[in-house]
Amino acid sequence: MSRHLNFSILLLVTAVIFSSCGVVTKTYKQPDNLTVSNLYRGVNQTDTATLADMSWQDLFSDPKLLTLIQEGLDNNPDMQIALERMNEAKATLRQRKLDFLPSLSGSARGTRMGQDASAGFQTSTSWDAALKTSWEIDVWGKLLSSKRAAMASYLETDAARRAIQTGLIAGIANSYYLLLALDEELAITRKTVKIRAEDVETMKTLKESAVVNGAAVVQSQASLYSAEVSIPDLKQAIRETENAICVLLGKPSGIIDRGILAQQIPVEELKTGVPGQLLSNRPDVLEAEFVFRQAFENVNIARTNFYPSLTITANGGLSAANLSDFFDHSLFYNLAGGLAQPIFNNGQNRANLKIAKARQEEAFIGFKKSILNAGAEVSDALFAYQTAVEKEATRAKQILALEKAVDFTKELLRYNSSTNYTDVLTSEQSLLSAQLSSVSDRLMKLQSVVNLYKALGGGWK
Repeated sequence: MSRHLNFSILLLVTAVIFSSCGVVTKTYKQPDNLTVSNLYRGVNQTDTATLADMSWQDLFSDPKLLTLIQEGLDNNPDMQIALERMNEAKATLRQRKLDFLPSLSGSARGTRMGQDASAGFQTSTSWDAALKTSWEIDVWGKLLSSKRAAMASYLETDAARRAIQTGLIAGIANSYYLLLALDEELAITRKTVKIRAEDVETMKTLKESAVVNGAAVVQSQASLYSAEVSIPDLKQAIRETENAICVLLGKPSGIIDRGILAQQIPVEELKTGVPGQLLSNRPDVLEAEFVFRQAFENVNIARTNFYPSLTITANGGLSAANLSDFFDHSLFYNLAGGLAQPIFNNGQNRANLKIAKARQEEAFIGFKKSILNAGAEVSDALFAYQTAVEKEATRAKQILALEKAVDFTKELLRYNSSTNYTDVLTSEQSLLSAQLSSVSDRLMKLQSVVNLYKALGGGWK
């Protein structure tokens, strides 16, 4: 008995010594050669304050939009799928942690045997009960790397969930603003239709007074129809946008309760922080890093396959010929330790290591690409906002001038024969176009704030 005890102690000491070597696997650290400076084109930001730190409840002022976003976070199918993937990865991580513990199995068996002998047919019975345990010692860090890879996989699913959340918030907000813009365009178009219907009656009256001819009446009617025909398209766009929002909310298509475009107040102070913050704020960048980290650990695992594995097994139990004597002097046990060293499959192991390294490099390139994309999205959103702001003041002046032009040409048409309805029509068309463009400018301003918030990694904290 003491001999087996000494043997087991020797195996454990050997395992500890091997484990302390720890030279096969490497510890992950974030790569140094990442391009994180000068990612924001035209922005020299040194202040670490960033819009990403603002909660989405504080970013939006419309209570109806806030209600829609919360509904989407609670019921969106993609969010629910992401949560289930997290649960799956969490279970896998739990499995990898259990790999460090010894396995234990039990068995019980009764055997009856018969034999034809010279003295007659003889039978014998035996009873056995045993416990068996096996423990693989993590000499080279294979199990530890497997656990770290599983942890990276779990964190990747968590980052993916956060990326879906930021995208969902931005998607609902942008679709909501688009819906309000379509409502405003529909209101402008209906007002234009009403004005042009009055123009038709005016042209008929002027024709009776011989101020204009029949062509002016026909042109005014054509202008009316031109405005009317765009109304069904706007209604269809509104219906489709409502349906798209309902999909994001995870519910059947229906009417969306909403406010008006003029009530939307975008955040004025757009702080971007420093580019390096994207590494911790952008969920998709975090996701790409965890993919790289998982590939890094897989390379560690591939390296350990070149080295022997150390396994300790123990087996013990009770055995007796008679069940009544089962607990009397029937104890048996054995303890064994073994090293398994690959001999003829080194070619396969080398191939597996090359594959793991190639996948690691591929994941690293994807990681760097995600950072570049993040910087470009921040720059695009900032420039879109600046463009909308620059156009806002000029557009207001344009609309004011065109409103005066419409009034002047209509007055001239009444009292000056040198003016015809084509001048009125031209000024009215220009005014309608400017009014619709003003709505687009407003929409661009609102959506660029949302896109900047998403680009900086806001919405999940």
